[in-house]
Formats: sequence, C-alpha cells, structure tokens
Amino acid sequence: MSQKRRIRVIDTTLRDGSHSMSHRYRASDIGQVAAALERAGLDTIEVSHGDGLGGSSIQYGEGLLTDQESLRAAKEVLAHTKLAVLLLPGIGVKEDLEMARREGARVARIATHVTEADISAQHMALAKQAGMEVIGFLMMAHMEAPAKVLEQAKLMESYGADVVYVVDSAGAMLPDDVRRKVALLREGLTVEVGFHAHNNLGLAIGNTLAAIEEGAAVVDGCLAGLGAGAGNTPTEVLAAVLDRLGYETGIDLWKVMDAAEDVLRPLMPRPQVIDKAALSLGYAGVYSSFMLHTHRAAERLGLDPRDILVELGRRRVVGGQEDMIVDVALELTQKAVAKGDL
Repeated sequence: MSQKRRIRVIDTTLRDGSHSMSHRYRASDIGQVAAALERAGLDTIEVSHGDGLGGSSIQYGEGLLTDQESLRAAKEVLAHTKLAVLLLPGIGVKEDLEMARREGARVARIATHVTEADISAQHMALAKQAGMEVIGFLMMAHMEAPAKVLEQAKLMESYGADVVYVVDSAGAMLPDDVRRKVALLREGLTVEVGFHAHNNLGLAIGNTLAAIEEGAAVVDGCLAGLGAGAGNTPTEVLAAVLDRLGYETGIDLWKVMDAAEDVLRPLMPRPQVIDKAALSLGYAGVYSSFMLHTHRAAERLGLDPRDILVELGRRRVVGGQEDMIVDVALELTQKAVAKGDL
C-alpha cells in the first residue's frame, strides 16, 4: 500500500459486550474499560444496554445499571474519546436519546432491521437536531440481496445519516457476501460505509478486512471479541492486523492489548469462544443476541439449543421477536413428547 488510509474503529465492548455479561456491568467496570480504551486511543466507544437505549427489560434482559448510570460512568473518565449510543426505534424512545445527549453522547447509532430503514427517520432527525453524528445500522444484512441493502441504505442517507453500516448481526455472512454489499453501498452512497461483524462462523476479522478492502471506512470491534453469540471482531486483533497492513487507526497497539488482557478479561464470566450453540447461530443465520435466551429455554425444557436456533433461522425470526424463542421451544418439546423422545 503506497499511502496509508485512515480507518475509524468504534469499540462496542460496553454495548455489544453487555450481552455476554448478561447486562451486569457495574459502574466501576465501565469506568475501567472506558479509561483503558481512551488510553489506547480509540476514536469512539459505544455505551448502552446490549439492545440499545431502553433495552433493559424482562424481554431483553434487565441491566444492573440504567442507561444514564452507564453513560455517566463512562463520561467521567473520557477526555478525548467520543461517546456513542445505540438506539433501536420501538425499544428506545425520544426521551432516551435526549437523555443520552445530556449525558455526553455525541454519536447516535440508529439501528433497524435491514428492510425497515423507514422507521429510523424520526430518531435520525432528532439526533441531527441535537448536533449528534448519526450512524445508520442495517441489522441482519445477510437476509437480503445487495440491491435491497442499498435501497434501505439510501433511505438512511436521506434521513441524515453520516455513515451507514452493513451489520452482520447473525455472524452469518461470508467474505464474498460482505464484498458485494459493501462495494455496492460504497458506489451508491455519498456518505461513508461501515461494517459490524459477529464471529459465529469465525470470520469476523476476515469479513471486516473484506469490508475495508471494498471501501468501508468505519468498522467495529470489542475487546477480546466480547459480544453476543461468539462475540465480535476483537479490537486488539483488528488493530494489529490493520497496522501490519499499513492502515492508520490512531490506536496504540500495546495499550489496546493491555486493555483486553489486563482490564476486560478479568471481568468476563467466561472466555468468548465459538461453541456449538454460537456456531449454530451463524450457520442458521439467527440474531446473535438470541443465544443466552435460547440456552435458558433449552435448559428449562431439556432441548438441544441447536434445534431451537435452526428452527428460528428457518422461520426467519429477527431481532425484536425474542418471544418466539419460547414459542419454538415449546413446539419442539411437544413434537418430541409425541414422538416419545422426551
């Protein structure tokens, strides 16, 4: 590479990583992680419930802290790194976004299912009026053809998005899928393109590199890969790979390694691995945050979680339909009882 290209890395340990922590981050945990990420030179970090602002609930998992408490814990230790929040319209509301802005959030990531960009218009307008950077998140992007993803990305661009992301929520995309979608968005949009990966098929780093090679300028990671399902692109690994390839990120490699190894790992309840349930998420194309909910349903009913996940994938269940996990599990139990398997 003759000239280094700048890649902006947004770390979402304190949002997507919340799924693997069962949303039990303490204020002291958030402060330690946020401070370590700032020392490492991260441009932006995302802080909120795993399912975004307003996500703390029986359906999505109750958080130990409120969104306001989480944001305050992070903001206290940040001097230069920007603070971002995620909002899914219908889960988060106007008041949540206004609160986040008051508490120091300067970046609003508005997320919808890949075919539902139209529901983001109001929240994007509110964020723009508040002077926030607006990033559009097209989740479960593996479920639609590139042309459909571009159509929806153009809607987000028209609503004021400064960046639009291809989001592999299920960790189901292969590198060629990523290339086609990112390349088409890069060609068809005037705003920047971003990419968010999950590692359910072990492809988070490879898919992120494919996205960058096709023109993505903003990508996500989590320290130690912490995140829903088998986790996300490990920020420290991504920083090392991008440095080797000659990209400029502004990240201090040693310090981001320290953040992952010395600060985050002691907080993790378990290592982030691709176990059989997480692999099944990617194989079946199911929303990564369904994993813990599926495990609980499987344990209660004596089922193999893989059977639940594959059936959810067959039904094309998407984020926001977490109640279907129990419905599917009960149906599978009834079938197993009828066959004499339970």
